[in-house]
Amino acid sequence: MPELPEVETMRRGVLGLVGGRIETFEKLPCQRRPIGITPTAGVLRKKLVGRTIQRIDRLGKRVLLVLDDQSRLMFEPRMTGLVLISDPPTHDHLRVRLTLTGTTHRELLYWDRRGLGSVRWFSAEQFANEFHQGRLGPDALDVDASTFREKFSSTRQPIKVALLDQRRIAGIGNLYASEILHLAKVHPAKPCNQLSAQAWKRIHACMVEVLELAIRYEGSTLNDGTYRNALNQNGRYQNEHRVYAKQGEVCRSCGKAVIVRTVQAQRATFHCPRCQKGK
Repeated sequence: MPELPEVETMRRGVLGLVGGRIETFEKLPCQRRPIGITPTAGVLRKKLVGRTIQRIDRLGKRVLLVLDDQSRLMFEPRMTGLVLISDPPTHDHLRVRLTLTGTTHRELLYWDRRGLGSVRWFSAEQFANEFHQGRLGPDALDVDASTFREKFSSTRQPIKVALLDQRRIAGIGNLYASEILHLAKVHPAKPCNQLSAQAWKRIHACMVEVLELAIRYEGSTLNDGTYRNALNQNGRYQNEHRVYAKQGEVCRSCGKAVIVRTVQAQRATFHCPRCQKGK
């Protein structure tokens, strides 16, 4: 489930590790579905031990440790992964542990309930090649309104489906796409090439508003309890959701219509038929 707000919250939660020296890298024994680790744990150990964390970045829905040789260790949480500096939700699903010196927190943990995420190391050159311009769109919180419109306005795809395309804009996932479009009063099935210039400005402004507020509330912890921040605490933005997973409930915006659940590109979509009228 982690999307831009959750991953940005994880990143901010581990900023205290900057300046720390990596003492050990461990792939932990786990009986669950294995995560992707590239290169092998043994090679990673040789690449990482002795290196210092220079900064901690985010690339879309990924957390990056940038090391003193400009190599990167990338954590991609996917649906159920967490980057932690505190006790994990369970010990059965711990995947990776780094121990450090020179920081307040001595451990960095990667936890993943379903094993859908990955941990990957890149040299500076490999990283530039893998994520060169065009492979991943600009970050949703960095893109201006004009560029945002250019990325989408020519496609016939429904706006909700298009927002999930990380090659266009990086960071927006299923939950926040529904929330953004509800706030913008745009029907999720509206083809992108039929939206007006004013609608695009509204969607962009609502995207920034929703994502920034979600970060302030440290993300959304849903009923399955999977997402936790870096200190293994719940996010709070789920209490602000307008439409996501609220099918059958009265819309909190108009107070009249009932939230509807549909399926687009095999993903659940939620909208208010009164606030977000017609295609």
